[in-house]
Amino acid sequence: MEFEVDDSRDRVDRDAVWDFLTTQAYWGKWRTREQFERQIDQAWRVVGAYRKSDGGQLGFARAFSDGVGSAYLADVFVLPEGRGHGVGKALVRVMVEEGPGRDFRWMLHTNDAHGLYRSFGFAEPDATYMERPRPENPT
Repeated sequence: MEFEVDDSRDRVDRDAVWDFLTTQAYWGKWRTREQFERQIDQAWRVVGAYRKSDGGQLGFARAFSDGVGSAYLADVFVLPEGRGHGVGKALVRVMVEEGPGRDFRWMLHTNDAHGLYRSFGFAEPDATYMERPRPENPT
């Protein structure tokens, strides 16, 4: 499968990303469309993967950052038709290793893609890392 990766925010098919995040992503179903739009608009960087044949959205990744030393990788996904073709690796590589944040400390949460992220140097946190989880029933 031929695809390309691009960090143009204007190229993102927001309807396709919204559809995946709210119907298939275990982590993304809680957002409203307004919240989703704000996350895209205010993201430090977004990266999309697109079919070369027709420019259709194949995958997506979003990051927020202080722009100086740390960033959080979020909403990484590849549509089923693009899986197994290196799309996920390309998204993460462009976001983490080839962009303006290549020297940052990167963070993320995942339930099922540890192998992908380990290949880019992500590891379980050490004793210096703490987190306050999102409340179960946010208001």
